Amino acid sequence: MIQMYTTPSCSSCRKAKKWFDEHRISYREKNIFNVKLTRDDIMSMLKNTENGFEDIISTRSKVFQDHDLNLDEMSLSELTDFIIENPSVLRRPIILEDNKMQVGYNEDEIRTFIPKRLREIIMCTTCDKGEDCDYLNALETYFEELRENKKKAPC
Repeated sequence: MIQMYTTPSCSSCRKAKKWFDEHRISYREKNIFNVKLTRDDIMSMLKNTENGFEDIISTRSKVFQDHDLNLDEMSLSELTDFIIENPSVLRRPIILEDNKMQVGYNEDEIRTFIPKRLREIIMCTTCDKGEDCDYLNALETYFEELRENKKKAPC
């Protein structure tokens, strides 16, 4: 399941949620201002970064600058505690699924979260055309499959 860390006033968060809703891709949202982050949340983020905390912390945030922090001088535990107590220091949205992560909203990169079946339809890997299908037609085919599967599912 896709996990999305958001805040209400974040326009990039709204764009990401809208994209997932339009593509009928389910996700769990965690508003980091209403629900306290856990160490597990932060470790899940970190395991998918290339540059550690630098990828998820906004060094331009007011909280970060007010505390005059140096990431290189802080331990993992200190940084984790700081984020838990000051979630506004995180860049947003942070979108996670298994070994995939996106920080912020990027219209091209967010496509990495397209379900495998939809990717198969788009790339025509399950048809005999041997070429890419039109994206809108592929979406409609995918949504039709979802509707059919929902009809077949026991109540």
